[in-house]
Amino acid sequence: MKITSLRTYLVAPRWCFLRIDTDEGITGWGEPVVEGRAHTVAAAVDELSDYLIGQDPMRIEDHWQVLTKGGFYRGGPVLSSAVAGIDQALWDIKGKALGVPVWDLLGGPVRDRVRVYSWIGGDRPEDVVEQALARKAEGFTAIKMNASPQLEFIDTPAAVHGIVERVASIREAVGDSFDIAVDFHGRLTLPMARRILPLLEPYLPFFVEEPVVPEMSDHIGEVVRSTSIPIATGERLYSRWDFKKVLGQGIAVAQPDLSHAGGISETRRIAAMAEAYDVSLAPHCPLGPIALASCLQVGFATPNLLIQEQSLGIHYNTGSDLLDYLVDPSVFRYEDGHVALLTAPGLGIEVDAKAVERAAETGHRWRNPVWRHKDGSFAEW
Repeated sequence: MKITSLRTYLVAPRWCFLRIDTDEGITGWGEPVVEGRAHTVAAAVDELSDYLIGQDPMRIEDHWQVLTKGGFYRGGPVLSSAVAGIDQALWDIKGKALGVPVWDLLGGPVRDRVRVYSWIGGDRPEDVVEQALARKAEGFTAIKMNASPQLEFIDTPAAVHGIVERVASIREAVGDSFDIAVDFHGRLTLPMARRILPLLEPYLPFFVEEPVVPEMSDHIGEVVRSTSIPIATGERLYSRWDFKKVLGQGIAVAQPDLSHAGGISETRRIAAMAEAYDVSLAPHCPLGPIALASCLQVGFATPNLLIQEQSLGIHYNTGSDLLDYLVDPSVFRYEDGHVALLTAPGLGIEVDAKAVERAAETGHRWRNPVWRHKDGSFAEW
């Protein structure tokens, strides 16, 4: 079997899909994207296609090594994301060629279903309690929320109390049999993390995600030692070498993104590294159906999986949503906050190629907002 073509499709709301075709008629799908830099990643895929066309798609590991290390300049989110989507598509092809799901190629399932959580708001919070109760009524057993709007280097007591009261109100509404993860999007400085996180402890968050920006990874241990709350990070770490810096500092949850961190191949290795540090895996995935299917394939075969993010109804999904590009959306049917084992070959989904092509005619130019402080200076989004 030989690879004959690689085609990328920019589709709403902010995704990039990749189709890899072969001379035997087997097609694989991947999702290579950096949110807000989709065109750039698509260009990187095009450059990497020069090497891949004419190659045997079944040699996934060899291709991963060449694509990540064959250039003199390596790493970074754009290249890692381009490789991630290619890697997903190659696993999809291999599973289809052999007639088995990807989890079977990873050693078989260690669980029959994967727990998932749902998003609610939080950036500009007004109705988070109502949103949390709605997700609970839908059968979810966990939610994640953004903790706050932009924060100053050292913010006011009012800003601190606002964050705490928001989490407290949700805990009071949903009870203690429901998990609340709190995402700071890197908006805290180290002084603010040390101030806020201990105040959240009485409400027992599931975990606090990315309290500080990844540039402060060398100091994440200071955050860990300041609180009993499990600390999660990793959506902006792109390889096992990036995770090497944080796994030994006491984080509780590793969150590689399968569309950023080298795909299925590298995330599988990151999960194994994390297990050696007693760290669980909760892949980051506010993206589309191909990325989610890839995450689930890893999750079904990974012993230290904690939970899986999914984007249905997330506030970013304007114009299109998670299920819009699938022939059979029922593969992601959520029951009691879980997704059952995907059994179809490859990634376990059938992408609606015609819907993708129609959406790509319009495309998108999604950009994340740029926030500023009251004095006009740049603020972390």
